[in-house]
Amino acid sequence: MAQSSVLRGMATLTFYAADHAAAKKWYTEFFGEAPYFDMPGYFEFRLGDYQHELGIIDAKYAPAARAAATGGAITYWHVNDIKATFDQLTALGATEFEPITERGQEGSGFATAALTDPFGNIIGIMTNPHYVKMLQQKNA
Repeated sequence: MAQSSVLRGMATLTFYAADHAAAKKWYTEFFGEAPYFDMPGYFEFRLGDYQHELGIIDAKYAPAARAAATGGAITYWHVNDIKATFDQLTALGATEFEPITERGQEGSGFATAALTDPFGNIIGIMTNPHYVKMLQQKNA
């Protein structure tokens, strides 16, 4: 299949955290592993089937125009069990931004939710049959 899109795939998603040390501890607990890259002001995890990168930047390095309020685009990560992941995140102190919501036609398997981490970043989670299908085709 010829590549027709200018956007080829997510490379790195970055979040900001004013309490950088607390963010490292929080995300390490959530992911169950330490960041693979760690330096003052920035640490990074590789996650999931495609080893996408999630970097956490000390908020003192945030662009001046960055909004202080929670908001903006939401990146949704495919999860196997949206309820269990939602519950895990809330147990760690994340708060509901958007409840678990079924999308598309009833029974389609698409559902989304979003939570705000203790540092003001939005974590989108979803069940996505299209993602599963693409992963199965890739691995066939």
